[in-house]
Amino acid sequence: MATTDHRSSEPTGTWGRDLTLLALALSVFFGLALGARSLWAPDEGRYAEISREMVVTGNYVTPRLNGVKYFEKPPLVYWLEAGAIRLFGLGEWALRLVPALFAIAGCLAVYAAGRRLFGRRAGLLAAAVLATMPLYYILGNAITLDMAVSVLLTLALLAFLVAIEEPEGSSRRRNLLWAFYVALALATLTKGLIGIVIPGMIIFVWMGLLGEWRLLLRMRLISGTLLFLLVAVPWHVLVARANPEFLRFYFIHEHFLRYTTKLHDRYEPPWYFLPVLLGGLIPWTAFLVQGLRDALPSSWRERKEARTTLFLLLWPALVVGFFSLSDSKLIPYILPAAPPLALLIGRHLASVWEGRLKLRTVTTILLILGAALGLGLILAPHFMAPERLERYGGLLAGPLYLLAGSLLVLGIVPFLYARKARTGRVIVSLLGGAALFLLALVACLPAFNAERSARALALWLKPRLQPEDQVLCYRTYLQELPVYLERRILIAGWTGELEMGTKVEDTTAWIIGLEDFERLWIGPRRVYLFTDAGKFDKLAATGIPMRVLARSGRNVLAVNR
Repeated sequence: MATTDHRSSEPTGTWGRDLTLLALALSVFFGLALGARSLWAPDEGRYAEISREMVVTGNYVTPRLNGVKYFEKPPLVYWLEAGAIRLFGLGEWALRLVPALFAIAGCLAVYAAGRRLFGRRAGLLAAAVLATMPLYYILGNAITLDMAVSVLLTLALLAFLVAIEEPEGSSRRRNLLWAFYVALALATLTKGLIGIVIPGMIIFVWMGLLGEWRLLLRMRLISGTLLFLLVAVPWHVLVARANPEFLRFYFIHEHFLRYTTKLHDRYEPPWYFLPVLLGGLIPWTAFLVQGLRDALPSSWRERKEARTTLFLLLWPALVVGFFSLSDSKLIPYILPAAPPLALLIGRHLASVWEGRLKLRTVTTILLILGAALGLGLILAPHFMAPERLERYGGLLAGPLYLLAGSLLVLGIVPFLYARKARTGRVIVSLLGGAALFLLALVACLPAFNAERSARALALWLKPRLQPEDQVLCYRTYLQELPVYLERRILIAGWTGELEMGTKVEDTTAWIIGLEDFERLWIGPRRVYLFTDAGKFDKLAATGIPMRVLARSGRNVLAVNR
């Protein structure tokens, strides 16, 4: 059943003050751990290196990865990362600043739309719920394209949703609709056609259910389309003129074939995203069913009265459905479903804030889960294999206990408040516990740097490198290596995602076969080799002369003399 709007009974507060305080709090929350860990393979190294090469070469039209053409994604995030490098240097904090700023912008947009549609408290709670969703927070601390495209889709869809609530012909409606088209264009420049496919699908189905096709005539289609084309088309034209192979690879291989085939070896069953989404919302999963139920219209006839919440229901449902039908699935794909769910959950929490709602069942479940997981983490070191305990024990000791303690807080404090039927305090304690848990979680992540990054080896080698020395990866490509060494590297016996680039131009300066590798290895130049332990053992078994310089996690650094 759809609940009523509670804006009239809520405390007052200026937009400017709320946005300023929210921005400051979110900046601290998302900014604390940006530089805490190394660049993790493969995505963080890949996108950082493409951006670094743009800065070094000055070519911002044709993306290149380790000197090879790379057309899998459009360049907006690369451009922003390049700007961060120019402003703040080539460091983890600067590189992760871009996704963090997008994450903050997404929370502020959810607050603004939530306040406009459902009231101030609903907007504040929705922003806080979104920020403390594990799926959202973790991707706000990772260099990928998914946070950027998710936030741009959110800005577009919320601008549209708020615009249709404004009076016909008003300047605010006009400006919001133009913002809708600009956000669509920027989303398209971030991750391709989903920037228009997903919003178009949601709006089309929503209009169909309402039977309000006349809204199409009020969307400023002509001026909006021109605005979209003005923003989205120039780069596509420039890159296609400079690279004749671009159009077919980009639109056919990276859009149509990625979605409809198992070409990229990322197949998962159709139900894959459901547990991912439920887990990614914890602890707010506990309020998801009620939030969705409150948003449903009372009957089919009343669907038009509930058109705003119907839009927010369709949004995550169609996002999850669209990607569930794809033969290529990765966890970050469903991030665009998080903001509308945060709005629906925030709306529900605002409606029960002042009540003495009994949340004992929900908080009891959270208590059991929190206590079990917390105690499990405390006891985990006692059950680790000796070699893993030696590797991680010292690094994880403090953060692990902090993580366990945050889980206990997340379980115990809301449970105690629920016994007194203090709904508002239950919600606040859940927010605090969720935030503490996420901060503790990112504090644990640097312990896995050696497993996920070649940073330690790269920084050991960098001051020892001479200009004439050669650095190569053997039968693999450590994406973060060129970033830390600040130079392109040679790749031997591997093409992977660079295969297209090797077919359209001469890349032998950067990618060689195994026969060329053997000649280089026994030649007069000093050659440093990076690879994983398994491949190194097989290479060493051939009897080829080499000396191991260092090991870090699964990676090995060797030299030919």
